[in-house]
Amino acid sequence: MNENEKFEQDVIQRVNKQGKDAELKELADKWVEKSMQKKYVYNFSWLGRPIIQYPEDIMALQEIIWKVKPDLIIETGIAHGGSIIFSASMLKILGGDRKVIGIDIDIREHNRTEIENHPVSDIITMVEGSSIAEETIAKVKAMAEGYEKVMVILDSMHTHDHVLAELNGYSSLVSKDSYLVVLDTFVEDMPVDFFEDRPWNVGNNPKTAVWEFIEENKDFVIDKSVHEKLLITVGPDGYLKRIN
Repeated sequence: MNENEKFEQDVIQRVNKQGKDAELKELADKWVEKSMQKKYVYNFSWLGRPIIQYPEDIMALQEIIWKVKPDLIIETGIAHGGSIIFSASMLKILGGDRKVIGIDIDIREHNRTEIENHPVSDIITMVEGSSIAEETIAKVKAMAEGYEKVMVILDSMHTHDHVLAELNGYSSLVSKDSYLVVLDTFVEDMPVDFFEDRPWNVGNNPKTAVWEFIEENKDFVIDKSVHEKLLITVGPDGYLKRIN
């Protein structure tokens, strides 16, 4: 075993150990709850655009993209554009003919303008429409033809039914050994009615959708090593790896 392999093995062992550390997990969960009350995730940007994610999840996505080296990343939920800018910048580093498709039911003009004027915009295509509408799914599937390595990130409406429909609509596009990432699964772990002004809640959120999807779809598994490494994450049980 060379030094690089030893370092990676040490990481795996540490992650396995901290994944079993109940006290550390409890502290992380408390921090997530408190930081969400303070809207901590709204404080960050990627290359000039608000990204509205924990830095830890951005790091995890970076590691996955570098490992998988997807030709195409499909994302639901654009908002200010930070996430698709992040994905595009990663694909730019990888080089070659790669693309990002962002889907949102309402792409606000000021956000569209900023995204279109960004240095990485040449590999971004935005699709306006409901991510679960049949015509949107069909359009995206047509755009995805010819790409061999595909990764999907779901981050739009966070109700159970909506996320489950996205999972069923886009999972077939994910290539073997790539990832289907479902963000904001943490809602299930928050107190009841934590999001008073939102339709999602404990029992009705992305994590419950993931659990139902995984139960019925054996092509994917939850890669628990991701959230066990992060601890502070909006995506516990949300990093799904395609194994078949």
